[in-house]
Amino acid sequence: MLDVSLLGTGGMMPLPKRWVTSCMFRYNGAQLLIDCGEGTQIALREKGWSFKPVDIIALTHFHADHIAGLPGFLLTMGNADRTEPLTVIGPKGTPRILQAVRTLAPELPFDINCLEIENDEQTFSFAGMTITAFRVRHNIPCYGYKVEIARAGRFDADRAKAAGIPLKFWNPLQKGRTVEAEGMVYTPEMVLGPPRRGLKVVYTTDTRPTEDISRHANAADLFICEGMYGEPDSEKKAREHRHMTMQEAARLARAADPRQMWLTHYSPSMMRPELFMDSVRAIFPRAIAAKDGQEANLRFEDEE
Repeated sequence: MLDVSLLGTGGMMPLPKRWVTSCMFRYNGAQLLIDCGEGTQIALREKGWSFKPVDIIALTHFHADHIAGLPGFLLTMGNADRTEPLTVIGPKGTPRILQAVRTLAPELPFDINCLEIENDEQTFSFAGMTITAFRVRHNIPCYGYKVEIARAGRFDADRAKAAGIPLKFWNPLQKGRTVEAEGMVYTPEMVLGPPRRGLKVVYTTDTRPTEDISRHANAADLFICEGMYGEPDSEKKAREHRHMTMQEAARLARAADPRQMWLTHYSPSMMRPELFMDSVRAIFPRAIAAKDGQEANLRFEDEE
């Protein structure tokens, strides 16, 4: 099961009942945090989730509403006696940002491994998750993230028996490992059926609409997308500031056809995003105006 929670849904600045941007993923004991806006650790505490086991922080870009929570978040992790290394993924310049953060959090008891995104699209693997960063269109370098969990085919015991594979090798083969023993090579393909449908979540904010976003979000289980503005005639303002309206996000979702879309990263002037959802759902019916703490527990198809 993949747990996803939007900890903050605001853009630009926090409001009394809306923190700024951050999103947490939990899978098989590993935790991925995308962005760390001001108030992220408070939102995480309100959610009841622990910050100590966060393994990766992925940054979309370097605007303050996406990274201003980093110093406090890292200090709190350090004060909780964390010693395991932390990985931070981000655009070129991420080491410089982390160096500045370390001036405010200089004595952390854990190492930080920095991975800079070097291309328009780059893939990282961790703890069974494949994390793809892809360039979007903002007024500074900015990336969306696709999080995928692949699922191997079913183990076929009859095929294993027919191939004469010793029972002691079945478990590693089922886990996708090749086994070499007694002059023989046994591969997972010998005992596994075709790959089954996995899980896919796409997260993108601070961008104009692009076909690339729809391509990555195609048939996703969950598409989390910026809906900065919802008011009529707000598209001109969105173009000027390189953001997206809720209706533009819905058109991306219509092209991608995910199972569900959550809107996020609302302008502080838009106090009630749900007021504009009729026009959004007219374009893409499976859209939700997400709120802080919005959560999904995504399961593989045969576990639902």
